Amino acid sequence: ELQLVESGGGLVQAGGSLRLSCAASGGTFDDYAIGWFRQAPGKEREGVSGISGFDGKEYVAGSVKGRFTISRDSAKKTVYLQMNKLTPEDTAVYYCSAVLGHDSRYTLGQFANSGGMDYWGKGTLVTVSS
Repeated sequence: ELQLVESGGGLVQAGGSLRLSCAASGGTFDDYAIGWFRQAPGKEREGVSGISGFDGKEYVAGSVKGRFTISRDSAKKTVYLQMNKLTPEDTAVYYCSAVLGHDSRYTLGQFANSGGMDYWGKGTLVTVSS
C-alpha cells in the first residue's frame, strides 16, 4: 500500500511562488502516476497536474498551464509541484494522489477526469492573499 505525505503549503501573496512536495512510501514508486488535485471551499475537486512514473508524460490543467510545473525524483520517491504567479483563485487544499498503471493515457486521464485514483494524501492548505 502506498502512503503519500504532502508538505510545502502555506500563505503567500499574489504573484508569489510555492513548491509542494509529495513523499511516497510503501510501494513501487515508478509503477504509479502521481500528482495533485485541489479543492477550494464550495467548489468541485479539480485535477491540477500528474506525471507518469513509467514514461514521464504529464497532465497539466488549463487553469494552471504556464504557471505550475510538476516533476518527480525517483531516488527520493517524491513528486513536486512548483507553483508560480499564484493568484487568490489558487487558494485551496492541495491533495497528492496516485494511480497504479503504466498506460499514461489511462493514468493521466484520471487526473483530467478527477476520478479513479488509488491513494490519497491528507492534503496541504495553500492560501494566496490579494
